[in-house]
Amino acid sequence: MQAIFAVTVPFFALVLCGYLAARSRALPESAIPGLNLFVLFFALPCMLFRFGASTPLARLMAPALIGLYGVCALGMVGFTVAVTRRRRPGGPGVDLKNAAFSALVAAFPNSGFMGVPLLVALLGERAAGPVIATLLVDLFVTSSLCIALAQLHAHGGGDAQADLPTAALRAVRGTLANPLPWAIGLGSVFSLAGWTLPDALGQIIKMLADAATPVALFTIGAVLWRAGQHAHSRTPPSQYVPVALFKLVLHPLLIAGAGLAAQAVGAPLSKFELSVLVLTAALPSASNVSLLAERYGADNGRVARIIMTSTVLAFASFSVLAWALGIQATP
Repeated sequence: MQAIFAVTVPFFALVLCGYLAARSRALPESAIPGLNLFVLFFALPCMLFRFGASTPLARLMAPALIGLYGVCALGMVGFTVAVTRRRRPGGPGVDLKNAAFSALVAAFPNSGFMGVPLLVALLGERAAGPVIATLLVDLFVTSSLCIALAQLHAHGGGDAQADLPTAALRAVRGTLANPLPWAIGLGSVFSLAGWTLPDALGQIIKMLADAATPVALFTIGAVLWRAGQHAHSRTPPSQYVPVALFKLVLHPLLIAGAGLAAQAVGAPLSKFELSVLVLTAALPSASNVSLLAERYGADNGRVARIIMTSTVLAFASFSVLAWALGIQATP
């Protein structure tokens, strides 16, 4: 357990540093979008490119792994939407737009900004392939589906059957504007072709990639503080704590159960791959969902509180789960 904490404590401490820097105004609020842009468009794509280029394509695109994770993601989305839309005693249920964003934070772990570097630090570089595969599923399937559902609400309900394909296509186009899948895809091309970058360009990519982890973690904390400042509502704990627990408890349990069942029927899914999937699901909610909620006019106060709660609780829950899975981290 001590070896696991030696890895997880610095990661979560950097998130806390970013939060405190923003809260104390040592980091001006106006600087936070710039930090986020640097991570999203420069540092993180370089890191993912390097991992993609060094990971065999078969490990990155394992059908059993992608299928299992994708089915569980859809299950989490459906379950969370159904639960959050249900009417509660003394008040109405959540509308479709906010239920969709609740589902997104319940099913989309912070695998890009936090998951890839954290799991590589815990398990070694062979963990990068499965984590990156889950990131692609979440970028193209989970987020596109949830944003499409939110857009259905924005169009007044209408004919859901007719509007869903259009909304989903619009959401996928938004995903294609994200540089992360392109960086992964380009890295995979280099891996498949056996290409290498010229020395000078390779050094630039390495320097940006090395900056990804600390700056991304620091940015998570700053983004969470900013999201709280721009929250449009005060949400009671009963409306956000359960969704955070769906993310940290239900999601990894669902993947563990489905993975064991898949292994029992002979699916080509190794114990190591399943451990990576379970730990990925146990990560806190993706911090940038709060920015999406703000952009689409959802209740970003509720979304921000879910993300904040999952991030705070994940330090203990993730570390305990890694210990329970028998992870032997090397400090």
